[in-house]
Amino acid sequence: MIERIHLAIVREVDRQGSLTAAADVLCLTQSALSHSMKKLEQQLGTAIWLREGRSLRLTQAGRHLLHVANRVLPQLSLAEERLAQFAQGERGTLRIGMECHPCYQWLLKVVAPYLASWPDVDVDVKQKFQFGGIGALFAYEIDLLVTPDPLHKPGLAFEPVFDYEQVLVVSRQHPLAGLEFVEPAQLSAEVLITYPVSIERLDIFNLFLLPAGVSPKRHKIIETTDILLQMVASGRGVSALPRWLVEQYASQLDIAPVRLGPRGIAKQIFLGVRDSETGIDYLRAFIEQARHLNGRGAEEEALLQNALEPVLTERA
Repeated sequence: MIERIHLAIVREVDRQGSLTAAADVLCLTQSALSHSMKKLEQQLGTAIWLREGRSLRLTQAGRHLLHVANRVLPQLSLAEERLAQFAQGERGTLRIGMECHPCYQWLLKVVAPYLASWPDVDVDVKQKFQFGGIGALFAYEIDLLVTPDPLHKPGLAFEPVFDYEQVLVVSRQHPLAGLEFVEPAQLSAEVLITYPVSIERLDIFNLFLLPAGVSPKRHKIIETTDILLQMVASGRGVSALPRWLVEQYASQLDIAPVRLGPRGIAKQIFLGVRDSETGIDYLRAFIEQARHLNGRGAEEEALLQNALEPVLTERA
């Protein structure tokens, strides 16, 4: 009874706001669209829309059908895309969503050897899902999510692939540079520069400042890593980033890492996938590649692991 065109119509009417606009997008006449939905309403025995002047309002049944459309149509599109790739002898495309600004630099180091090992797989990184990737996974808009803060829900699986330390980054001329560690109170007079993320998802706030009842002098938002670090290097503020990223830029910029608290802040990068796809060979291979290649030398990795092992063990 319910066909794909019905789902497409409900979704486009919701997106476009009118039958006329939806008909244009779907390359249908308005009369054909209206006839198709009227016939469906007769078959179901319930209305999908109610007219309110020139606008349409979804009924309870219509809202349910819209929910089904938003969930099913992306899955059908993905299935068609993959079947077409199989028919052409291709392995497929691995669509990666980023929920971590600084993780992009780390991801590049994983993608390069992966592409060499899997020549029949394309990789597409979708950064628009920064800080909202769980919904993208459920909606089949991405296949894998890179995140430091997994949200464990039924139907999803998260695997840790990389341990790292979150540190304060300051200019080498800053009074805090060279200290073994900083306490929260020492940041009360600082301009704190972060990515455009809600405070509850920023480690520097929820794991360091807020538990101590401390706020920075000012909170400044910058979107790009390069500009953020340029601002720090010029003495315009301080920030909090993964140690490996700070050390990567330290040879180019006048910046230095400082531990947050005497024990530091231990973090992990997780890769999230749908439970039903954990057995896909090229997806599994990417996770293994990410776990194997962590972007640091063996000596540096050993030093960091020794320093953070008590913290990671306590939090496990």
